[in-house]
Amino acid sequence: MKKVKINLKQTALEQVKLIISILKKGKIVVLPTDTIYGLSCLAKNVKAIERIRQIKKLPANKPLLVLVSSLAMVKKYCRVNKKQEKYLMKIWPNLTPALSLVRRGGIRPVTVVLNLKKNLPRELTAGTSSLAVRLPKSEFLFKIITGVGQPIVSTSLNISGQKSLNNLNNLDNYFKKVRPDLVVDAGRAKRVKPSKLVDLRNMTQIKILRK
Repeated sequence: MKKVKINLKQTALEQVKLIISILKKGKIVVLPTDTIYGLSCLAKNVKAIERIRQIKKLPANKPLLVLVSSLAMVKKYCRVNKKQEKYLMKIWPNLTPALSLVRRGGIRPVTVVLNLKKNLPRELTAGTSSLAVRLPKSEFLFKIITGVGQPIVSTSLNISGQKSLNNLNNLDNYFKKVRPDLVVDAGRAKRVKPSKLVDLRNMTQIKILRK
């Protein structure tokens, strides 16, 4: 595995370009997120998605979450009505330019479940008709997602059923058979809660799936 060290407060353009190019080649990258380190690949690349499942030993019936960079990207892949859009504007304040500084604040990230359009592989969604989506607060992630031009998978850095890793040391020993291609090291991750998960498929009965 190749490793690149970055400073999230001052990421070099060359590093961002490298990560984008590797993702576009269908590779697997370990990325720092708003919560913990995650395994990422392009959301439309079936082979890469299958490799992430192999790395994590993740069952085929477990859907994966994706990160997006804009409301337009959400609408391209999910069915979003006016009520859902209004709700997203509230829980993702960085959708509004005037509130963009919130990205640097301490608001807990929120992932939403929406009905999926038929333009993403079933390997991503485990054959379901829905998709878990999050708009990250991280400027670094915004640059990556915008650069690849499509959502990216984001799933915890671990073997399925085990604790997520916040230390990137000894990944070669942890992932013994199938490994990520690139590790983006931004230092030790803090132990934080995963994102709040809200089901918006029925706006008359919004469900909190994870508090």
